[in-house]
Amino acid sequence: MTETLRDHTQQAAHSTDPSTQPSESTVRRLALCLSTGALIWSTSSFVHGFQPTSEIGWTITDLGGLAFQLGLWALVTLMSRTGAIGVTRTARVMLTVERVLLAPAMVWSLIHGLFPAARNTLWLGILDIFWPLSMLGMFVIGIKVAVAGRWRGLARVWPLVAESWAIVSIPAMGILGASIGGVVAATHLLVGYATLGLIIAFRPELVRGED
Repeated sequence: MTETLRDHTQQAAHSTDPSTQPSESTVRRLALCLSTGALIWSTSSFVHGFQPTSEIGWTITDLGGLAFQLGLWALVTLMSRTGAIGVTRTARVMLTVERVLLAPAMVWSLIHGLFPAARNTLWLGILDIFWPLSMLGMFVIGIKVAVAGRWRGLARVWPLVAESWAIVSIPAMGILGASIGGVVAATHLLVGYATLGLIIAFRPELVRGED
């Protein structure tokens, strides 16, 4: 009971105290990092696909994926600093878990892209599991952003559009094949994450609790 009351008190304070909010320039910087990462991965995927046939293709696509993951890290940071899914202990744990899932996925992208000899190793295969897990984690967070309602306008609903990437793209590649499904996945990155970053960059007040 006491813990619940404390969580509600912290959430109310976070909503009304402007000192707890990041500056507009910080919001824009993090948002543009998200858009840039999504654009880089989308472009590399349009050119080489999600299952490249050459070494250079794998390197470019993997490093493009790493750029996208850095953008996701920026998005999670922004969500944390603006209390996008709340400021309760549960909300903090959710974002911490997402970082824990995202970090090894980023290591996979780096190693898989730069060290071809390691691509068939067991330990790297284990790290690969964190890629889809991190994306599913983002989908859950997108739902929580919409339900919490702390972000407003398009910033409230577009995270769910963006973070449905795994739910839409993985089945599309399985059903439609790597070529057509890959186009769907690359396009979804632009419509979802790249657009979300631009929405926030142009309207930072939507995530800063301003009227």
